Amino acid sequence: MTDSASDIAQDVRRRRVFYIPGYDPIHPRRYRELYRKEGAAQAKVSDYEIVLRPKTTTGPYGWHVAARMDGTDSAADIDVLVWSDIVRDSMSNSIPATYAQLVRTAWTYIASGALRRLMRLRKGPVIAALYPIGMLLLQLVVAGGLGWAVGAMLSALLSPLIGAVALGPALIAGIGVAVAILRWCKKKDGKIFAYYLMHDYAYSARWNGANSAPLEARMSEFAEAIGAALASDVDEVLVVGHSSGAHLGVSILADLIRAGRVPANGPKLGFLSLGQVVPMVSFLPGAHRLRADLHFLAARDELTWIDVTAPGDGCAFALCDPVAVSGVAPEGKRWPLVFSAQFTRSLSPERWAELRWRFFRLHFQYLCAFDRPLDYDYFRITAGPLSLAARYAGRPPSASRIDVAVSKFTSMAA
Repeated sequence: MTDSASDIAQDVRRRRVFYIPGYDPIHPRRYRELYRKEGAAQAKVSDYEIVLRPKTTTGPYGWHVAARMDGTDSAADIDVLVWSDIVRDSMSNSIPATYAQLVRTAWTYIASGALRRLMRLRKGPVIAALYPIGMLLLQLVVAGGLGWAVGAMLSALLSPLIGAVALGPALIAGIGVAVAILRWCKKKDGKIFAYYLMHDYAYSARWNGANSAPLEARMSEFAEAIGAALASDVDEVLVVGHSSGAHLGVSILADLIRAGRVPANGPKLGFLSLGQVVPMVSFLPGAHRLRADLHFLAARDELTWIDVTAPGDGCAFALCDPVAVSGVAPEGKRWPLVFSAQFTRSLSPERWAELRWRFFRLHFQYLCAFDRPLDYDYFRITAGPLSLAARYAGRPPSASRIDVAVSKFTSMAA
């Protein structure tokens, strides 16, 4: 699709965009720089103009975008709804605490049966969930093995000289080596992401799929910001939920609609979920609120909900309808419209070859430029002249989507 006036008339001149990141401890300026760099790359490929300026609205960290696409001008103010401080607070600083998280998280998913059912959907995200467990256990085995070897060698060297007393220094040396190796592995986690991913999965598992009190409070603040935008004179309010931010967006928008804060004569409301991992939470026994919100939002007329994933993203539940697979599809279900970003077609063979094994980078490809774009373009969606509803009106869902009920737990909050 394009934004050509011959396809459909412009229906957005001013837009408010609220981006909800996933489980990410990094400052939100990272997202501004990503938007600036990738937006310029996409504009060059697609022959349009996009310029970033300081934001013109109050509130969270963000930026202003001015765009000219296919002869039309439009503008957007983009805010990042920050919960990185909550993410940082949830991350265990000590090695023993992380291994304790490993045990609790593995037990939660295995004992509840959630892991077995998740494997019926997509193997990629399940492997991604098992990766930190396997990597951390491997680090422990290697550290323990090398520590034992050093201790044994030292004991063999010292025993002829000092007898049984050698066991003490040998034991201390062996433990010291093991601890040093574990600390080195933790220091290098910026490249292997074992600790980071362990903290991510442990965060949801800790409350069995429920939200923590600090997160619920922050989500209420996000709802206030979005609600204020819905009462303004913009043409569209677009909420973008990426990765774990997708299920936060589901609950925030459900709360706003229940509270009657989406005016019938106000801005169009769009919800774009990208690279979602909703089943990792909704399949847990305590996710009553999330399942109720999925059930509620899926039948509402007040919004347009588009869910974009790609089988090339091994960290997302690609083409899994988050409402249907959670077993809470309502009568008259309308949303989400599920389709693929088609990484293998919208990226050239050369670009795909560069990225295909960079799993973490591919999980952010939805926010990046494509050198052979099809009908998904993040920058047209967030800054262009068409609303989410107009852009994908009549767009069929992907034929290969998974929309059967899989979750064992389907109870919902009253």
